[in-house]
Amino acid sequence: MSKNLVIVESPAKAKTIEGFLGEGFTVKSSYGHVRDLAKKGFGIDIENDFTPNYEISPDKTKVVAELKKLAKGAETVWLATDEDREGEAISWHLFESLNLDKKKTKRIVFHEITKTAINNAIANPRTIDKHLVDAQQARRILDRLVGFELSPVLWKKIRPSLSAGRVQSVAVRLIVEKERDIMNFKSTSSFKVTANFISNNSTVKAELGTKFKTLEEATAFLKKCATADFTIESVETRPSKKSPSAPFTTSTLQQEASRKLGFSVSQTMVVAQRLYESGNITYMRTDSVNLSDTAINQAKEAITGNYGAKYLNVRQYKTKSKGAQEAHEAIRPTYIDKSTISADSADKRLYELIWKRTIASQMSDAELEKTTAVITVSNATEKFVAQGEVLKFDGFLKIYMEGTDDEDEENQEGMLPPMNIGEKLKANEITAMERYTHHVARFTEASLVKKLEELGIGRPSTYAPTISTIQKREYVVKEDREGVQRNFNVAILKEGNVSQEIRTEGTGAEKSKLFPTDIGMVVTDFLLAQFPQIMDFNFTARVEEEFDEIAEGKISWTKMLAEFYTPFHKNVVDTSENSERASGERLLGVDPVTGKNLYVRIGRFGPMAQLGEGNDENNKPKFAGLRKDQRIDTITFEEAMDLFKLPRVAGVFEDKDMVIAIGRFGPYVRHNSVFVSLKKEDDPMTISSDRAIELILAKRQAEIDKYIKSFPENSGVQLLKGRWGPYLVIDKNNFKLPKGVDPIALTLQECLDIAADPKNASKGNRFKKKETAKPFKQAVAKKVAPKKATTKKVTTKKIAKKAIAKK
Repeated sequence: MSKNLVIVESPAKAKTIEGFLGEGFTVKSSYGHVRDLAKKGFGIDIENDFTPNYEISPDKTKVVAELKKLAKGAETVWLATDEDREGEAISWHLFESLNLDKKKTKRIVFHEITKTAINNAIANPRTIDKHLVDAQQARRILDRLVGFELSPVLWKKIRPSLSAGRVQSVAVRLIVEKERDIMNFKSTSSFKVTANFISNNSTVKAELGTKFKTLEEATAFLKKCATADFTIESVETRPSKKSPSAPFTTSTLQQEASRKLGFSVSQTMVVAQRLYESGNITYMRTDSVNLSDTAINQAKEAITGNYGAKYLNVRQYKTKSKGAQEAHEAIRPTYIDKSTISADSADKRLYELIWKRTIASQMSDAELEKTTAVITVSNATEKFVAQGEVLKFDGFLKIYMEGTDDEDEENQEGMLPPMNIGEKLKANEITAMERYTHHVARFTEASLVKKLEELGIGRPSTYAPTISTIQKREYVVKEDREGVQRNFNVAILKEGNVSQEIRTEGTGAEKSKLFPTDIGMVVTDFLLAQFPQIMDFNFTARVEEEFDEIAEGKISWTKMLAEFYTPFHKNVVDTSENSERASGERLLGVDPVTGKNLYVRIGRFGPMAQLGEGNDENNKPKFAGLRKDQRIDTITFEEAMDLFKLPRVAGVFEDKDMVIAIGRFGPYVRHNSVFVSLKKEDDPMTISSDRAIELILAKRQAEIDKYIKSFPENSGVQLLKGRWGPYLVIDKNNFKLPKGVDPIALTLQECLDIAADPKNASKGNRFKKKETAKPFKQAVAKKVAPKKATTKKVTTKKIAKKAIAKK
């Protein structure tokens, strides 16, 4: 048995570290946390100073048993989990769960997985930092208290299965308030005048410093210009510089990966985790912008070697974030001389982005020359302004330009030709174009992270989980939305004549933006009214600061929890007993036919319209679910009345009615007990009989096409086409096929072998969760086991044996 046992939290990290350590070291993974607060009850003894009741997770019992056995036979146990609070807590839970001896247990940390870093950590061990552990415990317990106490209030006052959270509810509030601002925004128009002048046979683009409110005013100005002279009044040229951005923190990496690579926040973190665990980048959860001396020296060599000494400008950035708990070093490549890596597309693209940002941070400023020319109009007081920019030295721009969330693409500066004061210009064309004011931009995942960071809400480790949670809870949706066409007026002066025309443009299109759902808005309004402190941005940020103070040993975590919980619990009890139910109910009007009131509100299964009220058996109200593209706040009386026209019969096909209706998952056609979803372009109110038949037949064909192969001797085994490629089904249990396998060529026995042999299936089994998942057999057993607790575990071998028995 090995003298040294090293425990990390992921198998990928274990594999990388094992390659650096010689004989005498065994590296094992805990697969993340091995224990958590008990699921039964609160898992917290509130009366006994908030003592947590931890229990080993059911899926970690075998892992803990194996680690215990290895630890007993080892002379030294090295706890090498991540260096942040979560990693410290994992080490502490391992220490407690494995009953480790303090004398032979050592804690080591490193922010990059390299041989030098690992050996340095081994040479400089420490003990578990209980302050960091307490900070993590305080966060976990506080979030459990808030979630467990607030959620039942929402079930009682709004609808079942809702949840609330200390950070998630505040994040939803940001999105809801932004949406309300947009809904209340009134767009106004004005006329922007631009001109194309000719100077030295070159075109000079200029914009009038004044905007006109009406088409008449704009046209009158153009008529003046028809007989005017245009003279350059002044030319100002001044140098400017553009400096590179600091190396990546977690939040800036998430923002830039969204802008440049189109990654979601969670995708960025998954890819960054892989890069870290494979030894390619430093630790990916950090709010520090510092670079180590080693990294700066490597960057120096890379810049001078590839671009020359004039491109080098060494900088050391300062972290601006308050309470930078993971402030060790920015995210950077572990080996800066490697500009790329051999990996899959996502890993490679993110690595190259990190490399460019790191190198650019140590490069020279870009040098520019900005020119501004003022042009007078002889018979008017208004003046045109032409602006241009010339890049004199590219500096860091040679390899990297930071992205932006600015959606205004109209005001892009170009270059100007040489111009002289007093020079007369010829107007080639002057245009007055109607432009509209824009509402503020909706949040993307990246811009929401930026806002949370600005407000001090959350920390690097919480941004991605928060944004994923609010979408999973269906308080927020991330989606594209089509814009609408609108007309705008244009007046044009060309060759002395002024003409007018009406043009059309698209407006309001959104791409990957965050929108609040009806339930998200109702829950936010309720929490704001009943729990203003929990929803207060400053309060939430202050809680984060208190976690930082606990981590620094400045305050007691139990005292902090007590100060929070006492007034909070009182508020919960009062609200539960005395507050009114919330449904976001809105009265739209009265049905002229029945005289009944028409409402929209949140019902048990989501937003709905209600016609009539009361519980009279002979006069019950009617209900209809809102469509996915309809909102309680914006739906009109006519649109809501149309919902009661469904379900309707679109026609008859094969002697069966084709019934059009709207369900929980959107509009559908029902035919012969088969449900077929309508496409995005199909309107359930107007869809024709022919179109309904087309969708039904397409569904039948898709069902036929999904079958690749079946076996007459065993109907329980099938090879099917799935969304992510071919897969194997045995008695309703799914197995992904190993790479390179031709599904058509597989025999029945080979299919059974794939299911029975975890070595064949472990890389692709649909039940296996990434690299941190539980063993293959265990995962499949959990998936296929019946609900009763007394039932014996079912393994892949048993599934296969059952299929063989059928054969």
